[in-house]
Amino acid sequence: MDEEHETSYKQEDMPEYNARDVAIKRGQWHNCPVVLGSATPSLESRARAQKGVYEWLRLDQRINGQPLPQVNLVDMRQELKRAPVVDVSTPLLEAIKQRLKKKEQVVLMLNRRGYSSFIMCRECGFVLKCPNCDISLTLHMDSRSMKCHYCGHEEPIPQICPSCHSKKIRYYGTGTEKVQQELQQLLPDTKILRMDVDTTRRKGAHAKLLQRFGNKEAEILLGTQMIAKGLDFPDVTLVGVLNADTSLSLPNFRSAERTFQLLTQVSGRAGRADKLGEVMIQTFNPQHYAIQLAKSQNYEKFFGIEMNMRHKGGYPPYFFTTQIVTSGPNEADVAKKMFEINGQLKQILSKQAVILGPTPKPIMRINNQFYYQLVIKYKSEPYLDEFLENLLLTSQKEAQRKLQLKIDRDPIDFI
Repeated sequence: MDEEHETSYKQEDMPEYNARDVAIKRGQWHNCPVVLGSATPSLESRARAQKGVYEWLRLDQRINGQPLPQVNLVDMRQELKRAPVVDVSTPLLEAIKQRLKKKEQVVLMLNRRGYSSFIMCRECGFVLKCPNCDISLTLHMDSRSMKCHYCGHEEPIPQICPSCHSKKIRYYGTGTEKVQQELQQLLPDTKILRMDVDTTRRKGAHAKLLQRFGNKEAEILLGTQMIAKGLDFPDVTLVGVLNADTSLSLPNFRSAERTFQLLTQVSGRAGRADKLGEVMIQTFNPQHYAIQLAKSQNYEKFFGIEMNMRHKGGYPPYFFTTQIVTSGPNEADVAKKMFEINGQLKQILSKQAVILGPTPKPIMRINNQFYYQLVIKYKSEPYLDEFLENLLLTSQKEAQRKLQLKIDRDPIDFI
């Protein structure tokens, strides 16, 4: 199982299984060895290898014996003052130009699609939000519309503020679409391919874009995290990460781990053949341990620091976690059900277990459905499995009242 740490192996809808766990279970059933492969293993897998639960096999040499690419950090706190555009620093632009002169290729990653994160009125501060979700709409210039990345709602770009009728509507934040436009202005003779959810909707579009880049029909490939893994182009000698902080600032106990993995994985796209590679990471947090250790690709040191952080916070792999989510069209019913479950849990859990919540989810409303959650952190709870099984059975009756219940063991995040 390649890239065993990859979060997309986790099913987000009922039943919330992890394909990695299924593979291990099937291996046990068929008496077949399972190989979990990753340059940046999940903390859970790495900890199990250390304990001897898994056999630990290390590959210390890069393919073809090539050295790791040189990684440079660009401190955007300083560079922003003299950057040619907001999203591309002077050192990165110069490095791109040098590679283009040598007829080499460049991969740039920005983990945010669209043109701008949101639009805001400079007069009254109004931000255009989705009518169905508690989230701001994202500006997309290619379709000249405002889109919700959760429910798909779409509406025209407002020319005047719906609240105060001012014309001082301004765009804030950035995305792959905006960066493509900026780069095209800075490098007018360069062909740039953009790869994100918007450009790969059609069947086969993903493969066609990669084929075009492989055929050298473009010098620069710009994309979201979908370009971070698996790409193997011999002429890619420069990888640029436009904002290393997008995943670092998420309210998620795995945010440092996800950032380290993503930066390490995308760095591995450079210099995979005979030509030496270079990586440039733009960040506003150059001193953060996840970014510093991704620069040196020091997984073992990162593992030690992050395990210490998890131990202090009481998070996996030191504790098991189970997330219970209730949802429905009526917020009062959803909240009432969640507090009812909380009361039942307190009666069957030991004092060693910790319950986080109940609380509304960070994005409380999506597609006119309200979401409340609680998270159980525990080491061993003999009555929990039976309780959760009964809870699932009784919740099916309540589905008639449009009240949904979801149980997620070992969730990827609590967002």
